[in-house]
Amino acid sequence: MNWITNYVRPKLNSMLGRRDMPENLWIKDPETGEMIFHKELEDNQYVIPGSGHHMRISARERLRYFFDEGAFEIIDNPKVTPDPLKFRDEKRYIDRLKEARAKTGLDEALLAASGSIEGLPIIAAVQDFAFIGGTLGIAVGEAIVNAFETAVRRELPLVLFAASGGARMQEGALSLMQLPRTTVAVDRLKEAGLPYVVVLTNPTTGGVSASYAMLGDIHIAEPGALIGFAGPRVIEQTLREKLPEGFQRSEYLMKHGMVDMIVHRKELRPTIARLLKMMLKLPDGAAEGETAEVKEEAPVAPPQPEAQAGAQA
Repeated sequence: MNWITNYVRPKLNSMLGRRDMPENLWIKDPETGEMIFHKELEDNQYVIPGSGHHMRISARERLRYFFDEGAFEIIDNPKVTPDPLKFRDEKRYIDRLKEARAKTGLDEALLAASGSIEGLPIIAAVQDFAFIGGTLGIAVGEAIVNAFETAVRRELPLVLFAASGGARMQEGALSLMQLPRTTVAVDRLKEAGLPYVVVLTNPTTGGVSASYAMLGDIHIAEPGALIGFAGPRVIEQTLREKLPEGFQRSEYLMKHGMVDMIVHRKELRPTIARLLKMMLKLPDGAAEGETAEVKEEAPVAPPQPEAQAGAQA
């Protein structure tokens, strides 16, 4: 044994040896198969450089990118009975909820928050597709109604980011009840003369596309988003016909007058801020102090009988 064996060789091995790489250093897009450096993807708001493909993002990331300086205040969702039907298929519904909560860090598939965009105070509600496909059940319905009621009380516009596979089958008719309930909530916002902007992301399908997601004053779609009631595969099997290229994608819907505009994710904040200021008749360069004053919370009106029945069933 000598100094070469004891000192030099270990030093060379440590310098030249194989090093473990972090598992999340690179991300593979499940739709395009492209491998992208994680930091580059984060900086580009999870839009793949080059192809421009918009990947799905979590509700919290969406809010962080959307609000000024990433600052926002979460609006707590109302508490509901988590598994009213004691549903079970391959596994218990309550277990699916636990798995979704552990996976996403959310209590449910919708996250609402207050904050400002370009100095304009607003309410934003974001669906998270990673939570059981962003499906609409009692809890999501209550969260949406609560977000709209909060916007009405504070006299603020509301922006909703839709991402959903439709109604939550594990809750049966109680899930379907949320379609008219959320529609009524939209009507109350409009009766108050407050703007409602919907951003349709990939995917927005099922009952969500047949209710609150298509009732906005303005409908914006992200590029390449799948938007429709039934999916293209189901339609092809039913009609036994080949659908047109790009059917139900944002660009197809834009061409046929179903959405008002397609906006890149990085341009959503300035675009929506400009639209809201136009609808509120504010100057485009209005600062936060020049916008409508945020109102103090008023007492919450008692829920409608049908809402009580849905929450207690």
